[in-house]
Amino acid sequence: MPHVFDPVILREYDIRGQIGKNLSEKDAYALGRAFATYISNDLPDQENHTICVGYDGRHSSPLLVDHLIKGLLASGINVKSIGLGPSPMLYYAVKALDADAGIMITGSHNPPDYNGFKMTTREHPVFGDAIQEIGRLATLDDSILRNGVGHTKFIEIEEYYVERLLQDLKCSRPLKIAWDAGNGAAGDVLKLLTSKMPGEHILLYEDIDGTFPNHHPDPTVDENLKDLQKVVREQSCDLGIAFDGDADRIGVVDEHGDVIRCDTLMVIYARDILARHPGAPIIGDVKCSAVMYDEIAKMGGQPVMWKTGHSVIKDKMREMNAPLAGELSGHIFFGDGYYGYDDALYCAIRLINALEGVEGGLSSLTASLPKLHNTPEIRLPVEEREKFDLIPRIIENTKNMPDLRMDNLDGIRVTTADGWWLARPSNTQNVLVIRAESATEQGLESLLKMVGEEIGKLGYTLPR
Repeated sequence: MPHVFDPVILREYDIRGQIGKNLSEKDAYALGRAFATYISNDLPDQENHTICVGYDGRHSSPLLVDHLIKGLLASGINVKSIGLGPSPMLYYAVKALDADAGIMITGSHNPPDYNGFKMTTREHPVFGDAIQEIGRLATLDDSILRNGVGHTKFIEIEEYYVERLLQDLKCSRPLKIAWDAGNGAAGDVLKLLTSKMPGEHILLYEDIDGTFPNHHPDPTVDENLKDLQKVVREQSCDLGIAFDGDADRIGVVDEHGDVIRCDTLMVIYARDILARHPGAPIIGDVKCSAVMYDEIAKMGGQPVMWKTGHSVIKDKMREMNAPLAGELSGHIFFGDGYYGYDDALYCAIRLINALEGVEGGLSSLTASLPKLHNTPEIRLPVEEREKFDLIPRIIENTKNMPDLRMDNLDGIRVTTADGWWLARPSNTQNVLVIRAESATEQGLESLLKMVGEEIGKLGYTLPR
């Protein structure tokens, strides 16, 4: 039967919505049928197709995965089911099992009643126009879509994935690390991984629970790191590492319990990579600090500012053959020695490696960086259906202001004598994401005052 997705759930990077409101098992089945046809059209010279499927720990995920697989099988697709685990394990399975594509059922860092589908081919993420095309295919009659009889096989891949992570662990220093899985999908993998690593490991909330009873699974929000910070300080750990709900985003605190933003992590990673790949492009998103771009240039790298979004970053990375890319939100991508997708567990391994031969904790790797004053991501709740209309209004209101430089690559990034501020619509939440940075506290306050005034013109109040 032809199926029409609620347009709201056909997002830029994935399909994501609320269970019982605009997402159900009917959507999962229709996606299986439509995605099978999409892959068949993408690989017209190939008769048989194999797709890997995985899912996270949300209570709605088992029902969605059952119906997704039914849709794929009815389309003549062979399914390799890897079961419950983090998104990067699904991405790894596509590579390791030489599959044509993969679908991960996950609500990522959204609240428990959300869920969705992240899709990838063997070579690149499925996003943007491709998602709209999948939505169009779902509206076609069954007789037009790909049909056939597929087969499914469960593949136990967790141990192979962990061994691949450990393959790149080079640090022999016995560290004391606190890990916060946030009751997300990384829990079982994390237990296996740390059991095979040297040093002492303290695990928080490693039991998978889709209600997220301890804190929201988003490590970019400082409130969600408080338990990790407390353990790091009280147990004298060398560092603390946190994951989001599907472990494709990382959060980090140093030995003092201070939050290390992901654009600062990028500087740490870039030191190692540029020493071996001089002059290489390193990609960041529009929310990243000016310090990150300046430090990459000082190290002889080519700093590239690009749009926010894990799919568009991965695509740009492949286009430029960049060995490293990352976003402030915690998606970090290694092309150097790895597969180029966002894997927070792998990011943890590379961060641990950076402490080899270093006296002191993680803060010693950031001590030499310029100290700027900046905000974390400020998330302003807005109406989902109007969020993309708000930025053009800000641009219109500010375009004739003197002494401003505006960059409209993704949202609006405004540079003034005090520093810069950014506002952009999130593609995964009904929020505007705002950030500001200045060399002085006074300058930061001036920037936030300006942002507040522009947001006020839209009928909203800037949260502080």
